[in-house]
Amino acid sequence: MQIDTIVLDAENHVTLTAFLQDVGGEYRGVSKRPGLIVIPGGGYLFVSDREAEPVVWPYLNAGYDVFVLRYTVGEKSAWPRPLQDYEMAFAAILALADSWHLDRERIAVAGFSAGGHLAGAAATVSKYRPAAAILGYAVLNETVDEINQDAPRIYECVTKDTCPCFLFASRSDNVVPIRNTIDMLSALEKFGISFETHIYAGGPHGFSTGEMAIQGRTSSFCPRIPDWVGDSIGFLKDVFGELTTEGMTKPRYKARVDGDQDAFLSFDCTIGRIFSRPAAKEAIQPLIDRMRREIRPDRPDMTLEEMLDSLKRMTLRDLCMENQIPISPEMEEALEKVPNI
Repeated sequence: MQIDTIVLDAENHVTLTAFLQDVGGEYRGVSKRPGLIVIPGGGYLFVSDREAEPVVWPYLNAGYDVFVLRYTVGEKSAWPRPLQDYEMAFAAILALADSWHLDRERIAVAGFSAGGHLAGAAATVSKYRPAAAILGYAVLNETVDEINQDAPRIYECVTKDTCPCFLFASRSDNVVPIRNTIDMLSALEKFGISFETHIYAGGPHGFSTGEMAIQGRTSSFCPRIPDWVGDSIGFLKDVFGELTTEGMTKPRYKARVDGDQDAFLSFDCTIGRIFSRPAAKEAIQPLIDRMRREIRPDRPDMTLEEMLDSLKRMTLRDLCMENQIPISPEMEEALEKVPNI
């Protein structure tokens, strides 16, 4: 393994430490690796070491190249300085991606507390968007006013282009209230963004990986808190695919839970969206005819159209799978030619 530290801004002590693994050789079939940028917290006053290198090791074990960003804090951390630090770091990573054998399409961020705010900004307002974000007990709503007054409220910045997010926090956090995570979840749900969340019943703010060597335990500390690490790696496998000795597998989930925001229709769009477009119904008329023959509505007096209306939030792909109706490549292609307008 190679460990490099790049000084991005000497005056403000902004650095990017890269933990780079080999490819090829004993790692047969691995020609490039996904990446993760770790952004520690510290209330924009300092950069927490507990949320830096200790977070690196599990992701290295999962096959990632990992980067730790130490950004501007203290008196010079007024917004948008921290975001500019992140963008410098991401630009540096992209510039070296080929020589580092890094998959530039699979770079995620993981941020904690104030670092979670910066990671959230990366996911929503940066010119360099990550492909996924891990947000740990992150500052995501008006709580940011207490630590960086001009910084954005991340949940208000979520759009259909926000990347998939993994969020975790403690219900009893008395530094960054759980409402930050809940507000963010609501925004992600509104725009149909894929996400996973774990809100633990008890635990202090800033528990990092939750391991005994990092965080002391009290009777209210949820013993499942350390599980977030493995769960987040599992989430990245879901949205990136898994790195194997034969390369990356296909992702299990797309960035959005359905295709309703895509430029063209597909079987991943909702039934309501597809059947509200006459051109779409014409494109898949043979499939509709088969559905009419083979799908039994919930009630004897219910028509297929009434049943489809009751299932309008389900994707057409899920409906076909549930009723064991195959989708031909020709039908996929025909639907994907219909503009989603």
